[in-house]
Amino acid sequence: MGLIKAALGSVGGVLADQWLEFFYCDSLAEDVMVVKGQKRTSGRSSNTKGEDNIISNGSGIAVADGQCMIVVEQGKILDFCAEPGQYTFDIGGEPSLFAGGGLGQNALASLKSVFDRFKYGGQPGKDTRIYYFNTKELIGNKYGTPSPVPFRVVDQNIGLDIDISIRCFGEYSYRITNPMLFYTNVSGNVADAYKRETIDGQLKTELMTALQPAFAKISAMGIRYSMLPGHTMELADALNEVLSAKWRDLRGLEIVSFGVSSVKASEEDENMIKELQRNATLRNPTMAAAHLVGAQAAAMQSAASNEAAGPAMAFMGMNMAGAAGGMNATSLFEMGQQQQQQQQQQPQQFAPQYAPLNAPEPRRQAQAAAPADEPSGWTCECGHAGNMGKFCMECGKPKPQVDTWTCECGHEGNAGKFCAECGKPKPQTGDWNCECGHEGNTGKFCAECGKPRP
Repeated sequence: MGLIKAALGSVGGVLADQWLEFFYCDSLAEDVMVVKGQKRTSGRSSNTKGEDNIISNGSGIAVADGQCMIVVEQGKILDFCAEPGQYTFDIGGEPSLFAGGGLGQNALASLKSVFDRFKYGGQPGKDTRIYYFNTKELIGNKYGTPSPVPFRVVDQNIGLDIDISIRCFGEYSYRITNPMLFYTNVSGNVADAYKRETIDGQLKTELMTALQPAFAKISAMGIRYSMLPGHTMELADALNEVLSAKWRDLRGLEIVSFGVSSVKASEEDENMIKELQRNATLRNPTMAAAHLVGAQAAAMQSAASNEAAGPAMAFMGMNMAGAAGGMNATSLFEMGQQQQQQQQQQPQQFAPQYAPLNAPEPRRQAQAAAPADEPSGWTCECGHAGNMGKFCMECGKPKPQVDTWTCECGHEGNAGKFCAECGKPKPQTGDWNCECGHEGNTGKFCAECGKPRP
């Protein structure tokens, strides 16, 4: 009875699988990453008794925009299609009388399939599946730092370089860029669908781990933590660089966008940065003087309203502090004015002088013929020009020493390879070796063979 049942099952299964199938996938939801393709059947369809996971040669497979299709046979990827349109399956499927080719050849192949199924007890000995991958951008993934993340603050204007702790939250999006890697290493042969809630927990943990080195790359660019919402593209690139080994190369995923809703540093760190920035502005003497005058005015108001010791005692204390030199705003204003005058005079020192158009003709000709005044002194490596002494007036570096030599004609102070007076070349000094092999010659001719110095 078992052999008869197997024979009947083999024949019935092959006849049922003679129909060509049509596979189609509707638009995938945002939470679905992979779904198994299903045969399309309706109430008027006669293809209702075919075997599951069996595809006949010549069947049609439709691929829509934002989707990617792979054919898996015996657990191994057989074919791949990412272009929208209809795909005809004709690789390793079940033989069908309706497939292309000769009718006799298809009939012989069907009889062979009956025998193969009979060996497996009337059922097919292969498994062929179709999977659709959602290649659209998967949005709405929320993240947040449960604990403060270190961030390096660099401000070249005030010479600030300090590490603080920040908290941030927002949303990010990613998409599948390599479906074959995702199938091989993540989803596998799912029975129905693979949803992103299965992997979201792992992805968020890895994202939080990679956020710290990504912040290090962003801070190295000189971007402050308060400017992160305006540099989300750079942050996404930095995260992809850090996560490339785990996400792109292992799972076939990439971050598309990274949104920062809010960035907040601790109150202690924010007050410290504001204090350092406020103190840096007081390096300007004029700003320091204005701040000091404001402090003096506030002190006078407090002294006038002092009822405990009396205004007289309070103003006496202010006079004693002023006599000690602690509140001298006049000198600071004078320093600021001197700096402004020097900055105004420095460009004018090197500017060419022109005579007015209404000046007499001899005066304008003399002014035009007069060469422009060249800046005197020497220029330091730091860029400060006009130094007259042996040390730079800006940074204190010593004046560079120039190697000079004296010519036979008697002209001194030559710095180039030829004499500035007669044009003779600079005499060669030091020992030299002759072609004959004699070493240590000091004159113009070899002491051994008499050849001239090359």
